[in-house]
Amino acid sequence: MRYADGGGLTAQARARREQVRMQAADLFAQGATDAEVAAEFRISRMSANRWRRTWQAGGRQALMSKGPGGEVCKLSGAQLEDLQNALDQGPAAYGWDEDQRWTLARIAELIRERFGVSYTVSGVCYLLHGLGWSGQAPTRRAVERDEEAIAAWRDEDWLEGKAQRRAWTPGSVSRMRPVKA
Repeated sequence: MRYADGGGLTAQARARREQVRMQAADLFAQGATDAEVAAEFRISRMSANRWRRTWQAGGRQALMSKGPGGEVCKLSGAQLEDLQNALDQGPAAYGWDEDQRWTLARIAELIRERFGVSYTVSGVCYLLHGLGWSGQAPTRRAVERDEEAIAAWRDEDWLEGKAQRRAWTPGSVSRMRPVKA
């Protein structure tokens, strides 16, 4: 499962795209060219040509939506809920005491042990994305963080290190011909 909403398109958006392809099929049946279909629906001529070839090979049925793309999720709804609860408990609950962070490899191992299902690291990333988890974003700031020191550095030292741009002057990339004044 790549995204929670089935590949980025809602059911209504897929239906709308399918309706456009059906209208294009009607135009093809009336003898419209690829260029005319492309102009009518504001698509590329390559897409219109691909739709025409699909329509010629399999008719209107071939242009119908095949549903959301992507791999089917290997876990059931109950298993996904169980995984969510397991992740909320934290890595220490499953033996990773030395580092209190979930990694994709750890989550893949947890899924394999709990549910007997194998996921690749990138597959775990897509699965978590679908569950609403984001990348590594700290939940809290470091205790040692000194906001006043950061503000002072930003106002004083950072501005000094930031060099001013030179004004534009004519130049030449050629070593043989110097710049004319």
